[in-house]
Amino acid sequence: MSRAPASVVIACHSEERFEQLRAAIDSARRQAPAPGQLIIAVDNNPSLCERLRAEVPGIEIVDHRGARGASAARNAGAARARNPYLVFLDDDVRAHPDWLHELLAPFADPHVIGTGGMTMPAWQGSRPRWFPDEFGWVVGASHAGLPTELGPVRNVWAENMAVRRSAFEAVGGFRDGFGKVGATSRPEDTDLCIRIGVSSPESWWTYVPTAVVDHFVPHGRSTFAFFLRRCYSEGAGKVEMSAHLADDRDLNDERSYLMRTLPRAVLRYVCTGNLHRAFAILAGVALAAAGGSASLLITRPASAGSSAS
Repeated sequence: MSRAPASVVIACHSEERFEQLRAAIDSARRQAPAPGQLIIAVDNNPSLCERLRAEVPGIEIVDHRGARGASAARNAGAARARNPYLVFLDDDVRAHPDWLHELLAPFADPHVIGTGGMTMPAWQGSRPRWFPDEFGWVVGASHAGLPTELGPVRNVWAENMAVRRSAFEAVGGFRDGFGKVGATSRPEDTDLCIRIGVSSPESWWTYVPTAVVDHFVPHGRSTFAFFLRRCYSEGAGKVEMSAHLADDRDLNDERSYLMRTLPRAVLRYVCTGNLHRAFAILAGVALAAAGGSASLLITRPASAGSSAS
């Protein structure tokens, strides 16, 4: 049976999500054609490694014992890859049957350096009435305002991403120490995409809305308190990312989102009587600004110190 020339890497760290992890593995295995390699990168959890070996045969397991976090774990998994395309999935997603085929199809164009698909939220309970479509990223889902057809984008997201392995290795992969560690979340995937784009200016990333995965959203992530915390982290993370990228920073997408997508959404929700969603947008923007301001207080002195030296 033919296999896709892709190595799928799924990073994981907790046995609490074991059943979701098994579902993610099964969904990757059921692709047609199946991936040429399936790698599970376990972040500093030996007991999870043992459980996977005992209960899920036929997969490659990387027992990562280095720096904690999704970025380092994904890099450890990618180091085992043997195929020309690296594909990343999260441990709490389920890929649709034709996901891998759709995600890899744009690589027929040699200028496409990476692709990313659509992520749909799979709410454990009911979706909160106040939750705005434009903030899907809060729960790891695609948000309103993204392209609805195949086309070039600045960045995609690591829960549903493919990239040429040569390009990934050329920039050193995800930035270690910058990303998701415990409850802290930073935009490590955006950072990676921008760095790869800078290193290959004649190439581009492509958004593939037909490459679909479902992302499990537990009850704990459907609260307004989680929404505000996640917005705060995003604001802080974008400022930190900008400091890392320095002259290579590209925040045009964020400006368009803040200046065009969100104001239009607020107006639409107000006009249709969805005041709770309009308020959520304003609260989310305020918390993101607060997070960014707090991060600036940290990064500016550090940058000044670096310049002085």
